[in-house]
Amino acid sequence: MQITILAAGQGKRMNSRLPKVLQPIAGQALLAHVLRTARALSPARLCVVYGHGGDAVRAALAAPDIAWAEQAQQLGTGHAVQQAMPLLEDEGSVLVLYGDVPLIRAGTLAALATAAGTNRLALLTVELADPKGYGRIVRDAEGRVSEIVEEKDASPAQRAIREINTGILCAPARLLRAWLARLGNHNAQGEYYLTDVIAMAVADGVDVVTQQPAHEWEVLGVNNKAQLAGLERIHQHNLAQDLLEAGVTLIDPARIDIRGELVCGQDVEIDVGCVFEGRVELADGVKVGAYSVLRNVKVGAETRIAPFCHFDSAEIGAAGVLGPYARLRPGTVLAEDVHVGNFVEIKNAQVAAHTKANHLSYIGDATIGSRVNIGAGVITCNYDGVNKHRTVIGDDAFIGSDCQLVAPVTVGRGATLGAGTTLTQDAPEDALTLGRSRQLSLTGWVRPVRKK
Repeated sequence: MQITILAAGQGKRMNSRLPKVLQPIAGQALLAHVLRTARALSPARLCVVYGHGGDAVRAALAAPDIAWAEQAQQLGTGHAVQQAMPLLEDEGSVLVLYGDVPLIRAGTLAALATAAGTNRLALLTVELADPKGYGRIVRDAEGRVSEIVEEKDASPAQRAIREINTGILCAPARLLRAWLARLGNHNAQGEYYLTDVIAMAVADGVDVVTQQPAHEWEVLGVNNKAQLAGLERIHQHNLAQDLLEAGVTLIDPARIDIRGELVCGQDVEIDVGCVFEGRVELADGVKVGAYSVLRNVKVGAETRIAPFCHFDSAEIGAAGVLGPYARLRPGTVLAEDVHVGNFVEIKNAQVAAHTKANHLSYIGDATIGSRVNIGAGVITCNYDGVNKHRTVIGDDAFIGSDCQLVAPVTVGRGATLGAGTTLTQDAPEDALTLGRSRQLSLTGWVRPVRKK
């Protein structure tokens, strides 16, 4: 089977500079969802017909398995498929999909391809309570499909038909090529309709069969931001149901956003308002507090994440305690039983087991050993205005509150830095290091007062 995805539409009703097929659902372009589903069918060829915003579309979704066909003028769906045919072989069948119908499922398409076989034309249809705007499936007295009539060309009786054309079809490639060559544009829109090949198939004695999806939302398209938002909520509901069936506890399934891939172990609990982007792995027993954002993060078993945390491209070991209001930036690797408290930021740092930074600290470009205590207000001064430098802290060190460690600098194993120290040279092992100015108290000093 070969697959063609039509993705050339402008999407004027989106009122956006972004091409319609690049509008996001769950953090990924509409077309990316369709491509993922198409690849699940292992097609012999995969072709995307592009047009408006073509350079941006190709740049965003370029891949070696995609053949690109340009539709320079948008003259209808039939014209779009015509542009793809030179890139397709006559052997086998062609499945036609749409870049703005992102929720179609691979199982539905596999059933459609099976129905088509090697010598039939198979249509994906659905019955709608309100079919307004869609092409109607017209059947003969025996119930066989005879043609598809677009609404603008339909009679009042035809407009009353509730079975509509989704546009998705599968047909033998050699027959489809011949039918497309015979298309005309004598209709209200002056376009070349792909749906006209149905009547040609009937006239040629080719069986036209239909399949229906398990869910109506599979075939919903996107034409404006309201429809985009509606599909987003449907998709998030589906993802939440999958998590619930897998045993994940969602405090409110209606308040979770997955914008990538979320992999969960057993007994994972996720509170309301959490956002997961990229690939996020939550091991057994992880609890994620409300309104946390995790992007490309791996979290070890039994770790507790308090509300309002923001983690990006980080790895967190088992039994960690993080937040609230903690931030982990790219390159952060935490070992087991690390505590990262409120308003602590860590970037490009490796922190060994049982270390704690519980309050108001910045740790950047650092290597920190085990059982280290980092007091409130500690800063690794890693940037000199041009280059980044590294701070190394040995096992069992104690860093007092409000210390500044001016990198590059090393704190030895078991060392203690007194509160308020500005460290500019290495601190030796098992020693107390102080770097404060001498305290003075001036008697007779009068505080200035405002002049009247």
